[in-house]
Amino acid sequence: MIETERLTLRPYALGDFDAYAAMVADPVVVRHAGAPMTGEEAWARLLRYIGHWSVFGHGLFAVLDKANGTYLGETGFMDFRREVEPKLLPSPPEAAWVFTSAAHGKGYAFEAADAAHRWMAEGQAPAATQCIIAPANSDSIRLAEKLGYVLHDRPHYRGPALRFLREG
Repeated sequence: MIETERLTLRPYALGDFDAYAAMVADPVVVRHAGAPMTGEEAWARLLRYIGHWSVFGHGLFAVLDKANGTYLGETGFMDFRREVEPKLLPSPPEAAWVFTSAAHGKGYAFEAADAAHRWMAEGQAPAATQCIIAPANSDSIRLAEKLGYVLHDRPHYRGPALRFLREG
């Protein structure tokens, strides 16, 4: 678990399903990542996230408002095994962040992602991390740059994409 001034970050649990499913069913939230998910799709993905921790020792954190426990979104690192062309070998951990519509514009994404990056650097110290962002997702691009990511290339992943790398 990680705590910041306003947030608590912890691995996902089954009890997070309703809040997670609501977030990924919101067309505003997923507009750059595909269609809203069904409950069945959200359930399968949540189980994947929970299992990732036991295999890799890292994964996505559920991000909660420290004051009242409200679910705000997620951030962390995954091995998504995306079928991206060209591939990066070895493939560095992929950073991710997604936040509920109600959490947009409040600085939660940077606060949470910055804390997750510090946690990852201290605990697993990867040589680099990457993030893959849709070219139209200007908010995520700005966040990646604020976190120290630099545009690496423009791979294909379900359409045009931008891949950013961050050393150390």
